[in-house]
Amino acid sequence: MASTNSCAVQGGCPTDYVAIAIAILSMMLLLSRSVFPCLVHKVPRTNGSGFWFPVFQVFGSFNLLLSLVLSINFLKLEKKHWWTSCYIWAVWFEGPLGFGLLLSCRIAQAFQLYFIFVKRRLPPIRSYVFLPLALSPWIAGAAFIHAKKAMNHRCHMGTRWIVPVTCLHTLYVVALVGCTRSIRHIEFKFDELKDLWQGILVSSSSIGVWVVAYILNEVHDDVAWLQVLSRFLLLVTASVLVLAFFSMSSSQPLLAQISLRRREPSEFRSMGQALGIPDSGLLFQRDPAPGVDSSDPLDKLLLNRRFRQSFMAFADSCLAGESVHFYNEVYELGKIPTDDPVRSIYMARHIIEKYVVAGAPMEVNISYRARQDILTTTNLADPDLFSAALNEVMQLMKTNLAKDYWSSMYYLKLKEEASAWSSCIEVEGIGVGGNFSPRLSSVHGAADDPFHHDQYVKPGSICNTLERSSDT
Repeated sequence: MASTNSCAVQGGCPTDYVAIAIAILSMMLLLSRSVFPCLVHKVPRTNGSGFWFPVFQVFGSFNLLLSLVLSINFLKLEKKHWWTSCYIWAVWFEGPLGFGLLLSCRIAQAFQLYFIFVKRRLPPIRSYVFLPLALSPWIAGAAFIHAKKAMNHRCHMGTRWIVPVTCLHTLYVVALVGCTRSIRHIEFKFDELKDLWQGILVSSSSIGVWVVAYILNEVHDDVAWLQVLSRFLLLVTASVLVLAFFSMSSSQPLLAQISLRRREPSEFRSMGQALGIPDSGLLFQRDPAPGVDSSDPLDKLLLNRRFRQSFMAFADSCLAGESVHFYNEVYELGKIPTDDPVRSIYMARHIIEKYVVAGAPMEVNISYRARQDILTTTNLADPDLFSAALNEVMQLMKTNLAKDYWSSMYYLKLKEEASAWSSCIEVEGIGVGGNFSPRLSSVHGAADDPFHHDQYVKPGSICNTLERSSDT
C-alpha cells in the first residue's frame, strides 16, 4: 500500500509506463501517417495551409501528450526548474499549444471547406490570420489562469475551475459542429465530412473522459489507486484522440489517398485521375502518334494527347514545364460537365494552389490582373475562370518554347513514332485484306528454327510493341 501511495504521488507506477508506451506508439504512428506519403511517394511539398495544417496537428498532438506526461506525475521529476513548472505544461502546452491548437485547426479547415464548396470562393480570411484568431480565447484563458495562480502543487486546479475550463472545451466542439453541419449537404470526394464528424465524436468523448477523471482527482485525491487509474485513462484517451483526430483530407485531398494499409497503387498521379475525369493521365494513353505539321497553330496541336506528352517532356527538360502542365490541368478541368460543380471546384482549387497562388510549387508567369481575377472570383465553378490566364500562358509557350521544340530530339522522336504507326497501320491493312503470307516470315527465321516451322507474326503485334514502348 505504501508503494502504491508513493507512485501515485511521485509517479513511476507500472501502469504509468504502459500509458507512456502507448503514447509513444501513437505518436510514431501519427508521424508515419503524415510523413510516409512525402518520403516514399516523393509527393512535392505544397505551400500555404495545405502544408501547415498537418504540421500544426502533429505539433499540437505532441504537445498534448508531452504536457500530460509532465504535468500529472507520470515521471519522478522534481519541480525545481522553470521548465518543469505546472503552468508551462498543464496550462500553456496542454491548452493553447495542445488541445486548443488541434480543435482550432479543424475549425479552420471546416471554415475553408464552407467557403470553397458552399460559397464557391476562396476564404476571405487567410489561414495564417484565422488560426491565431481561433486560438485567442485559449490564449486569453491560459493567461488568466496563469495570472491567478490557480494550480496547486500537484498541477491541479480547484473544483471552481471545472465549469469554465469545460465550457471553453465545449465551446470549440460546438463551433466545429456548427461548421460541419453547414457543409453536410456537399458530396465530398475525399472523406472530408467523415473526418470532421469523426473528430467531433472523438473530441467530445475525450472531453467527457477528462472531466470525469479531473473531478475524481480533485474530490478523491486521497485515494491512491484512483489517482493512478485516472491519469492512465487521461493519457490513453489522449493517445487515441491524436490518432483519430489527424486528417489531411481537407488540406491535401490528393495526398490523403495514399494509405499505409493499402499496398495497391491507390495514390493518383494527378487530380484528374483522382476525380475520375475521362482520359486523364496523359503519359499512359495509347493514342496513335499524330502526323505533326509545324505550320499548325500550337493550340490546335496541343489538343492531341500524344503531342501534348512530347511537348510537355520538352518543356520539362528546359525547366519551363509549368506552363504546359497548367494548360494540361485546365484542359482536364474543361472535361468536367457543368452540372457537376463539386468536381469542378476540386479541380479549380487544385490548379489555384499548384499554379496560381504566390509561391506555388509550379507558379505560372501570368499578369497580376489575371492572377487576382482568379483569386478573387465569386464562382470557383465558372468554366471560364482560367481563360485569361490560359491565353497568357499560350502566348508564352508560342514565344519561348514552340520554336525550339521543332528542332529538338523530342520532335524527331515524335515523327519517328508517327512513321512507325503509319507502317503498323499498313501492315494491319495487308493482314486484314488477306494478302499477307505467313510463309514469308519463315525465310527470315530459318536460321533460328531447325525444324523450319512457319513463324507467323500477327500484324497487330507490331502495334502492340509500339504501344508497350510508348508506355515506358
